Amino acid sequence: MTQDPRLIAMSIEQGIKTTTDFIQERSFEDSRVGVLNLGCARNLVDSQMILGRLKRNGHRIVDIDCAEIAIVNTCGFIEEAKKESIDCILDLIELKKQGKIKKIIVAGCLVERYAHELREEFKEVDAFVGTPTLPQNQVPLQYRLTPRHFAYVKICESCFNQCSFCAIPKIKGKFSSRTIDSILAEVKDLDRRGVKEINVIGQDITAYGVDLYHTQSLARLLKEIVQRTEHIRWIRLLYAFPAHTTDELIELMANEEKICKYIDLPLQHISDPILKSMNRGISKQGTRDLIAKIRQKIPHGSLRTTFIVGFPGETDCDFHELLEFVLRTRFERLGVFVYSKEEGTPAYHLPEQVPERIKKRRLDILMQKQKEISREKQERFLGMRLNVLIEEKQKSNGSGPQGKENVYLGRTEYDAPEVDGLVYVTSPKALKPGDFLPVEITDTYEYDLAGECV
Repeated sequence: MTQDPRLIAMSIEQGIKTTTDFIQERSFEDSRVGVLNLGCARNLVDSQMILGRLKRNGHRIVDIDCAEIAIVNTCGFIEEAKKESIDCILDLIELKKQGKIKKIIVAGCLVERYAHELREEFKEVDAFVGTPTLPQNQVPLQYRLTPRHFAYVKICESCFNQCSFCAIPKIKGKFSSRTIDSILAEVKDLDRRGVKEINVIGQDITAYGVDLYHTQSLARLLKEIVQRTEHIRWIRLLYAFPAHTTDELIELMANEEKICKYIDLPLQHISDPILKSMNRGISKQGTRDLIAKIRQKIPHGSLRTTFIVGFPGETDCDFHELLEFVLRTRFERLGVFVYSKEEGTPAYHLPEQVPERIKKRRLDILMQKQKEISREKQERFLGMRLNVLIEEKQKSNGSGPQGKENVYLGRTEYDAPEVDGLVYVTSPKALKPGDFLPVEITDTYEYDLAGECV
C-alpha cells in the first residue's frame, strides 16, 4: 500500500469532526454508536475522544454488539496490527450484510497510512476518517472506556524521535505536547471523580514539553500532579524513551510515593551496530549505565522493556549478545516483537533482511528464557504483603486458584492495566473495583500472584 498525502492531510485535520459530521449529516438522530478499539492505550484515548464528541451531539454510546453504527479504531503500526485491523473490518462488513449493523466507520492509524487503498478495497464501508487531534490548550472531551477507578491521560502526541523502523511520526505528524494547565485540569477532574490510578501516556513522555517549554518538562508536570491531587493513589508512566530518561525523573520516581515504582523503558536492542542502525540515540554502555542507575535508585521497582528481533543486519552474534543481556539484566517484565518491514521508514530499504523463520525462532528463545526469569522474579513476593488495587470479581463460577471461592482480580503497582500480570485475591468480605487493600502473597505463578486479604 502507498500513502495518499491529500487524504491523509484531510484526515489529520478533520479527525473527530469528520466522524461526527458523517453521522449528523445523514440524520442518524439518537443512533446507537459502538466502537471497537484496536491497538495501544493511546488509541483508546482517541476512541474516547471520538465517542465524547458523538455523545455530546446526542448519540447513544453502546457496546459494539448493540450498535447501529459501528466504528473500528484501527492500528497500523506493524504488519500484525494491520492484519488484525483488516480482519475486524471484514467482520463488520459481514455483520452489515446480515443486517445487524447499518453503517461502518473505519478510523485511526491504518486510515492515516492507507486511506486511498482502503477506500478502493472496502466499498461497503460508509466512511474512512483519520485520528483525532489532541487539543493542546484544553481538556479533550471524552467518553471514558476504562473502569471508573483508573484512567489514561495522554500528555503528548506523535514522537520526538526518528527511529529507523518506526512509522509513527509519519502517521501522527509532528510531536506535540499539551500544556501543563490543560493536563492539570483533566487530572483534577479525574481526582474529583474518585479515580485511584492515572496512567500518563504518550509515545515518548520523556520528551514532554520540549516543543512548548523548550526543555524536558515531565518531572515538572508530575510534581504539579502530585501536589494537586487528593484521591489519586498511583501515577504510572507509559512510556520512557531511554535516551531521554533524566536523573531528575529517576530521583522523582524513587522518592515520590504516588508515582508507581514501575518504568516502561522500550530498549529495542543492545548490540551497538543494531542500536545505531535503529537510530536509537543511545549505546550499549549508555543503556547499561541507565539500568544500573534505575536499579540503584529504585531497587524494589519493576522494569519493563520491549525488544525487536530480526532487525535488518541482525547477526547470530547480535542476537546472542541480546540474549546474554536479557539473562544478565533479568527484567521484571519483557515483551518481544519480530521486526516488521514498514514502507516509508528508513529501515525498509536496508540490506540483509532477516528471514521470517529466523525472526520467529529468536522470539521464541527470548520469550522462553523470560518466562523462566519471570517465574523466579515472582517468587520474591511469596509471604510479602503488597498493596493491591481491585479490578473486579473473578467470573469463572466464583472459583479461583486452588479451588477457592470469593476470588477477586487485582493489580500491584508493578503491573500496568491490560499488559501485565494480576493478583488473585481471596477475601472473606465483599470487595469492589477501586478498593485498595493489603494482600499477603501465598502463591506465585509465571506472571501472576495469588494471596489473601489481610
